[in-house]
Amino acid sequence: MAMESQVDFLVMGAGVAGLRAAVELARHGDVLVVTKESLGESNTHYAQGGIAVAMEGDEDVALHFEDTVNAGDGIVYRPAAEALVSEGPVRVAELIEWGTSFDSEGGELLRTREGAHSLPRILHANGDATGAEISRSLVAFAQVHKRVRFAEWTTVTGLVVAEGRVVGADLLGRDNRLERVSARATLVAAGGAGQVYSDTTNPGVATGDGIALAALAGAELADMEFYQFHPTALSLPGVPRFLLSEALRGEGAYLRNDHGERFMERYHPLLELAPRDVVARAITREGIGERPGEMRVVHLDMRHIKGIDLHHRFPGISAFLAKYGLDLDRDLIPVRPAAHYLMGGIRTDLTGRTNLAGLYAAGEAACTGVHGANRLASNSLLEGLVFGARAALSMLADDLPITVAHPPKSVPIPLSPLEEQTLEEQIAKLQAAMWAYAGLLRQESTIHLGFASQEACAEGLARLVKQGKGSRRLSEARAMIHVAHAILHSALARTESRGAHFRNDYPQHDDKRFLKHSIFGREEQVVFEEW
Repeated sequence: MAMESQVDFLVMGAGVAGLRAAVELARHGDVLVVTKESLGESNTHYAQGGIAVAMEGDEDVALHFEDTVNAGDGIVYRPAAEALVSEGPVRVAELIEWGTSFDSEGGELLRTREGAHSLPRILHANGDATGAEISRSLVAFAQVHKRVRFAEWTTVTGLVVAEGRVVGADLLGRDNRLERVSARATLVAAGGAGQVYSDTTNPGVATGDGIALAALAGAELADMEFYQFHPTALSLPGVPRFLLSEALRGEGAYLRNDHGERFMERYHPLLELAPRDVVARAITREGIGERPGEMRVVHLDMRHIKGIDLHHRFPGISAFLAKYGLDLDRDLIPVRPAAHYLMGGIRTDLTGRTNLAGLYAAGEAACTGVHGANRLASNSLLEGLVFGARAALSMLADDLPITVAHPPKSVPIPLSPLEEQTLEEQIAKLQAAMWAYAGLLRQESTIHLGFASQEACAEGLARLVKQGKGSRRLSEARAMIHVAHAILHSALARTESRGAHFRNDYPQHDDKRFLKHSIFGREEQVVFEEW
């Protein structure tokens, strides 16, 4: 679509947080929602298990709060968790009113249980396609608003800062044409950065663009060392790390090592329903072979489950597995962890404000401290709803004037085929290094190896940028390098193990020094603060 050079509100990302904000903003001004691919292609769309919400009154809300805090391993920012669980029921009720269809039976919403939840509170849709249903309904509802417009197949390549305030952004279209759009307020709701790792459940769009661009503009990042690795992604040679929802274990699936033994009793009293960080590390340890580099297979086992039609309950997962000759009723399913969710991100207050005027963030791209060191299963979609709405209200309340941004100074030069090939090679090297050196098990020596790989990739990209080259993929690569840089710095600085961050050389908690959140700023120094 042709883009106007000026809008009231610019929203980067069309997942649950961005769309929920856009709906709110459209009541008061013109909104442009920018998404790198077609509408619906986001982390939200691929969320399988469901959305956690306490809809049975105050006691239910209190339990949801306790579970969220407990899963976060000591550093959940309690006011953020209170906002999440108390406002969640209202936001989910809005979704239902706007056309979201959750699974029900006899007029009652069906609920399942997932890891670290004290009771079943996970709503799901179409069995295992909750994110797709929420995305569908929000897109449809947003499209009804005449003041919401969408720029599909468009990449944000930079935030425009004038006099200490974000006043707009540079947008690169599918034709490699660059346009600058001015806005009263800009919301980053562009999701996470799973593509920083070679093994991830995230789609290809999750390259951390919004996080990196915010940091380059001067925004603070927080808790970047806490990357959640989902315990159970499909592990088949040459097959993408397809997510096998935690809801499978919620319905009773076992985990077995290559001897056929259930092993979770050695790691946590909640067994397969332990917090994700515990389960992911347990699977990793069970998978380490006796010889260097040897990996043993760990399996998900549902063969013992009776009374549930697994194909009906998990239609999307069943269909994907069938393509590779696997069946939940019949087979052991090979699994391994994969990068899934970033607890850290752009530091915001409880209303989406960053340290930069005019710039706001919500959803996975933001860090309010709501997840602490480890996100509770199925709290992510709820986070997008609650804090997407909160960020929109801040954007409206601040009522900033439009400052017209000057047009971009240059037009990007497309990469040659050889440069594109070299770029992909550099990205692959970065992803492999991050998985090897800043994955589930870390230590000082490996983190330094990660820095060396990250810096080598950064030098290669810098040469292309200096030549005036530009493309969506180059912009994504630069974002991944900046996000990797922040993860490595933060992981090196936190010399303890907590939640999703585990240091082999510092395997214990150090509450005296690190019962705090890490802050990574433009000076590339990590400081720790209590919130």
